[in-house]
Amino acid sequence: MKILAAVVSTYLLVGMRRVACAAPTYSMKLVAVVVVGWLLLATPTGASASGQWSPQKSNTTASLHGLSIVNANVVWASGTDGTFVRTTDRGETWQAGTVPGGEKLDFRNVYAVDATTAYLMSIGNGNESRIYKTTDAGKTWSLQYTEPNPKAFLDCMAFWNATRGIVVGDAVDGKSELLTTSDGGAHWRPLRPESMPPAKAAEGSPASGTCIATYSEKKGKNETWHAWFVTENASRVFHATDAGKTWTASEAPLVTGLNQGVFSIAVLDANRLAIVGGDYDHPQVVKPNSAYSDDGGRTWKESSHRPAGYRWCVAIVPDTPGPTAFAVGPTGMDYSIDGGKNWDRMNEVSANITTSCCRILGHATVRLPLPEWQLRS
Repeated sequence: MKILAAVVSTYLLVGMRRVACAAPTYSMKLVAVVVVGWLLLATPTGASASGQWSPQKSNTTASLHGLSIVNANVVWASGTDGTFVRTTDRGETWQAGTVPGGEKLDFRNVYAVDATTAYLMSIGNGNESRIYKTTDAGKTWSLQYTEPNPKAFLDCMAFWNATRGIVVGDAVDGKSELLTTSDGGAHWRPLRPESMPPAKAAEGSPASGTCIATYSEKKGKNETWHAWFVTENASRVFHATDAGKTWTASEAPLVTGLNQGVFSIAVLDANRLAIVGGDYDHPQVVKPNSAYSDDGGRTWKESSHRPAGYRWCVAIVPDTPGPTAFAVGPTGMDYSIDGGKNWDRMNEVSANITTSCCRILGHATVRLPLPEWQLRS
């Protein structure tokens, strides 16, 4: 969907674990992307918590929307004006570059395989939606896909591994657009629209970068390729178990309406998921904005204690009790120690210093106070 704002950013706030991220931002001069990683320390302030972050110069004036952390040393980010940046020294220095021929593109997603290989996905109408790949640390980029349909608009990208990925876009002719690759992007193939449930009126995926998630599950010799994506204006979650060939849709108990619904999904395993969203136009209003699933997304339960307003991104930290999760939006950050069943405010962020959260694909160490809802119970 085409409702996400953009800004100029001069700093990154990053943690140090593998993360993929993209999100909208509001008007500000500083942080555009925040990663919840192992350097996040949250300490009590009354009944809330605040994270401690380390700012790093990105060496670009572009607005950075996408982030992918390979390991403690290697990080890639992407954004407006065809921009990408990367570091190989824990963020001490950042190298900024522009994709030739893509100077006017907004790269909403980046997926980094390692220090030399990465994918970029841009958003926009028709041929503004593209996918690029580099295998030489950004020295050269190959254009893998250009959207041929002027009515189409790509929203989010996710990968199961270095060669198998999936992209979701707005509905075209009543069905969400989906592309997949199994050969490292050499071919991006559109999925058959008959495999997709029809879109409801005005339903579509938000261009948050975290509106789609993947998970591969291996049992013996068989491997299941799960994928989920979420929608706004209808608050639904779509799920496939065959790398996106066939889909089912489930209703989520989030607020539904114009520019309202589900904006982000995080996956811990084949069964446990969390979603967040709310009312994009009224972010300070605490409407039904979060839910969780324990059955792979077939059914959803609304969180007992909600995040404090509209949230555009959710992250689950693997290998933590609960598990631990984070949600971020224009009015601040929240955390959960039970996988999204209950949320507690972590900080409040003013309108001119807003943050965005990411999917966390590695370990994280956090120090959090007892949630306020537990103190009250």
